[in-house]
Amino acid sequence: MSPSDPELRLVVADDHPIWRDAVERDLAAAGLTVVGVAGDGEKAIRVCAATKPDVLVCDLQMPGRSGVEATSAVVGFGVKVLILSASGEQADVLEAVKAGATGYLVKSASAAELIDAVRRTAAGEPVFTAGLAGLLLGEYRRTSADDGAPRLTERETEVLRLVAKGLTSKQVAERLVLSHRTVENHVQNTLTKLQLHNRVELTRYAVDKGLAE
Repeated sequence: MSPSDPELRLVVADDHPIWRDAVERDLAAAGLTVVGVAGDGEKAIRVCAATKPDVLVCDLQMPGRSGVEATSAVVGFGVKVLILSASGEQADVLEAVKAGATGYLVKSASAAELIDAVRRTAAGEPVFTAGLAGLLLGEYRRTSADDGAPRLTERETEVLRLVAKGLTSKQVAERLVLSHRTVENHVQNTLTKLQLHNRVELTRYAVDKGLAE
């Protein structure tokens, strides 16, 4: 964590104590503050309600209320959620995103990837283990139908697809050889057209509508 970063407050939820402790150590080593831990979904909800962390790092399969159920509950408190799961199954990722998760990593991710994902999640940037976002978009391309949503320009759609893959505005600008301001204008225009509020909602929209590469 760089000196310029705001202090992030985190809750870690996982029903495996050894794994939970390891994640907590990795976060602490990076200068991040763990304000609570939980071994099941119900406790994760209670801890988040009491501590109001910036991010809940949450396992998917837990006893009692699942990580998906915990996600649905805590996003109502304004808490962002990063799912950290052993499962890389498309259906599990999809369920987590629908519940409101901002990010999804598989447990094979390195400590550095976890720390980066936590910071990006706290900033509201969608983040996924490599390949998962593309799988989701591909699935929705096959199953979603057009429901008469507002039409986007070709460039707006192109920017939306890259944003949905987790690229920052700077990265999108570099990829499309555009200025950062132009990309931000496209993002804002798209948000306005779709009556959305932020990049997380924009990513969910892209997934729901089956926008693909």
